Amino acid sequence: MTYLVDSKLKILKRLSLLQSLTPIIFLIILLTYNVYVFGDDSLDGSNQFILLIGASIAILIGFINKISYKLIIKKIGKNLYSVTGAILILLFVGALAGTWLISGIIPAMIYYGLLIIHPSIFLPACVILCALVSLATGSSWSTSATIGVALIGIGKALGLPPGIVAGAAISGAYFGDKLSPLSDTTNLAPAVSGAKLFQHIKYMTYTTVPSILITIIILFIIGFSQDINGNTETINLLKSIEEKFNISPIVFIVPAVVIYSITRKAPPLIALFIGTLLGGLFSLILQPKIIIELSEANQLTFYSAYQTIINAITVETQIITSNELLNDLFYSGGMKGMLNTIWLIICAMVFGGAMDAIGALKTISQKFLAWAESTFKLFASTLASCLTVNLTASDQYLSIVIPGKMFAKAYKQRRLSPENLSRTLEDSGTVTSVLIPWNTCGAYQAGVLGVSVADYFFYAIFNWISPLMTLFYAAFKIKIKMISNKLN
Repeated sequence: MTYLVDSKLKILKRLSLLQSLTPIIFLIILLTYNVYVFGDDSLDGSNQFILLIGASIAILIGFINKISYKLIIKKIGKNLYSVTGAILILLFVGALAGTWLISGIIPAMIYYGLLIIHPSIFLPACVILCALVSLATGSSWSTSATIGVALIGIGKALGLPPGIVAGAAISGAYFGDKLSPLSDTTNLAPAVSGAKLFQHIKYMTYTTVPSILITIIILFIIGFSQDINGNTETINLLKSIEEKFNISPIVFIVPAVVIYSITRKAPPLIALFIGTLLGGLFSLILQPKIIIELSEANQLTFYSAYQTIINAITVETQIITSNELLNDLFYSGGMKGMLNTIWLIICAMVFGGAMDAIGALKTISQKFLAWAESTFKLFASTLASCLTVNLTASDQYLSIVIPGKMFAKAYKQRRLSPENLSRTLEDSGTVTSVLIPWNTCGAYQAGVLGVSVADYFFYAIFNWISPLMTLFYAAFKIKIKMISNKLN
């Protein structure tokens, strides 16, 4: 019989593989049914509760195997402590998104992005535009529901099949979603794997940039094979933005300062805090009409400015334009909008802590390590797990959370830095969710764009090439970061 030893030298019986997998099996079954019942609304809290049920099953198995409640709670507490920084970053990301909206930074990014559209390079332009918007907003869903819908209409006017345009838009939207520090999945992946946010983003560029370049080249070739007629009709969108905001390239000073701060090794919280304050300041300078409108005041005063900026930072902000397509995009949930993701992270850490405390994660990881004698097989196992959760639980967040907690120890034992895991989770979990019709992401994109998953599947090139790219890197040991001795 094999045993584990805890920090107080108490001898703990090691769980069998069946016992270790039982909480995960129940979790996937319950989550699958929960998504079936609640659909997209499952992210509003019911999935989080299901994670707690999974944790309860793990704790029960621990009790059966004489593992103390005190030890389990201690492990859960340690798990929660490990994501303190990620939770604070999420809150500041919400705050920054709010002030960047009312200051015109996000609208300016969208405005200048629309200007790049030209019929001769329409499909590559779709990718680039959606990538810029998604980078600015951190949301592939909002990008598809706004700019994506507009591009479908423009594509139809040009005589392009909707499936091709939808695939191009989705490719760009998920590229931006993956790399944006405003994205919930971009924050979630490093949180569950133990990586740092901006190190995670930097490491993702190694596989993500080549994937999007290949996508653009293929779509450029496809575009030349199509008979494109007519002119793009972006004038209405541009006019609506101009009517509402004072559009000026001056606003890009703010993101430039944030990027510079990060490159100079400033702590992410400080960089985001500076970006939030500068966003508020620029809203006063460039968008006084927006502040007056949102505060429902007659004139700009210290009271109205303070109220509007603080609301943008903390709670929901909606800016209404003359174009309905833009209204969903010009929305920010502020810090409040990040609470569901934070709630999900907390519940995931409770589940992961309980699984860790009872020794389930160690048992599972050792089984995988026994099979995955190579780095490639370990990466492939992670990819397969993400796809399995996407297919069964039908949710991209869970395809990050469950494999992330399950494989973290395996990567550490192989002395692989957590950035390897967080990158693989995004390359495998985030982007493939939209390729599955019954997944919440696939159902959402098909519904919003009015194009079936089958019609856009092939043309969402970035989404299916990303997992292949991460396997390619693993097979040839490209950019596989190891844990240095200095960290131990």
